[in-house]
Amino acid sequence: MGDLTVMEFDADMDTISKVPDVYRHHESSPTPSDKSVSTDSSVKLKQTMGLFTGVMMMSGTVIGSGIFVSPKGIILEVGSVGLSLIIWAICGAITLLGALSFSELGTLITKSGGMYNYIEEAFGDLPAFVYIWASLLISFPAANAAIAITFADYFIYPWFPNCEAPFVANRLLAALAIGTEKS
Repeated sequence: MGDLTVMEFDADMDTISKVPDVYRHHESSPTPSDKSVSTDSSVKLKQTMGLFTGVMMMSGTVIGSGIFVSPKGIILEVGSVGLSLIIWAICGAITLLGALSFSELGTLITKSGGMYNYIEEAFGDLPAFVYIWASLLISFPAANAAIAITFADYFIYPWFPNCEAPFVANRLLAALAIGTEKS
C-alpha cells in the first residue's frame, strides 16, 4: 500500500504543505513510541473536508427541500414546461455564482464562523451580531420548519392520495420531525 499524501493548512504560517498520512500528528501529540505525556492542553480538529465533501455540503445547503416544493408553483404560474426549465437554469446559474462567492470568501477569510465572520470583516461587529441573532431566532427555525412541513407533506401523501391530508396530522408529523432532528 502506497503512502497517502494529504494537504494540510497551517493557520499560523498561512501555508499549505503536502504531508504523508503516516506523519500526520501535532508536534505536541505523543507518538506510539513516546512514553512521555504531552503538557499541551490545546485541542485541534483534524481538517478532513475535501473537494467532494465540500461540494456535497454546498449542494445540500443550497438545494435543500425547496426543489420539492417550488416546481409545481413555477409550472402553474408560467404555464409552460420549457419556460419553467429555463427559469430553473437561470436560478441555478445565480445559485452557482453565490456558491462560488462563498468559496472565495472561505479562502480569503480563514476564520471559522462562516457568514458571521464575513459580515464582521466587511461591516463590523454590530451588523455581524445582529445577523447571528436574527439567524438564530428567525432564519434557522423558519428553514427547519419549512423542511419539516415539506417532509410531512410527502410522508403523509401516500395515505391520502385522493384527498388533502388532515392539517393537524401534517403539522404534528412536522413537529415530531423537528423534535427528533439530530444536529
